[in-house]
Amino acid sequence: MRITERKYFDTYVQTIGDEIPRLIQNFDFSENKKSFDYLTKSSAVYSSNIEGNSIDLNSYMNYELNKDKFKVGKEIEEIEDLIEAYKFAQKNNLNETNLMTCHKIFSETLLIKSKRGKYRIEQVGVFGKSGLAYMAIEPEFVEQEMKIYFQDIEVLLSSDLNEKEVFYFASLVHLKFAHIHPFRDGNGRAARLIEKWFISEKLGRDYWKIPSEEYYKANQVRYYETINLGVNYYELDYDKCLGFLEMLPNCLK
Repeated sequence: MRITERKYFDTYVQTIGDEIPRLIQNFDFSENKKSFDYLTKSSAVYSSNIEGNSIDLNSYMNYELNKDKFKVGKEIEEIEDLIEAYKFAQKNNLNETNLMTCHKIFSETLLIKSKRGKYRIEQVGVFGKSGLAYMAIEPEFVEQEMKIYFQDIEVLLSSDLNEKEVFYFASLVHLKFAHIHPFRDGNGRAARLIEKWFISEKLGRDYWKIPSEEYYKANQVRYYETINLGVNYYELDYDKCLGFLEMLPNCLK
């Protein structure tokens, strides 16, 4: 499936898409309660939590207030690196080169230097409690798949899309990235970042404030269930993707 695919759009509009303009209208984009900087840090913390980082938002913000009293461990560094990657994305256009830079920034504690900001050359799978849950595409095909992926992103970025379409395609951008699994590590973090990056490029900087990562963390079981559309890259059934596509707009509620 290509991320420009409109096959599921009409059903998406019926199930949740029609609510999106109202949800956006009612969403508090002001910074009266939380600053842009705070919300960026929040995004990075929740995205890290999904990957098993145990530092919650309260603990991280307390660390920021009292840095001199805390010992900086790997988990804190992991969050700080992801915050820097979000900040880089917020100042730069969404393209392949800039995504690679983001990965290089946030994977410092995850990967050895030679693997950062580079597509994987190893076979990777996603493992759950009961064993192998998903086998990603072979490494020799990653670069070509990502070339097509970014060509399609370019098409979407240059297209005139309404709010419903932006959210629909943003979820497909996230989903397809997760299925390609182009990096040795950091794929989930990158997929959630690129989803928000895409929305913000299309609808404006304020959309970095939406709590998508927090929503995915709060609904983590459903998040993983709906991403899982098949046992390997060649047996993905995108006819079942609506469950995942419905999650993003729900973060605005």
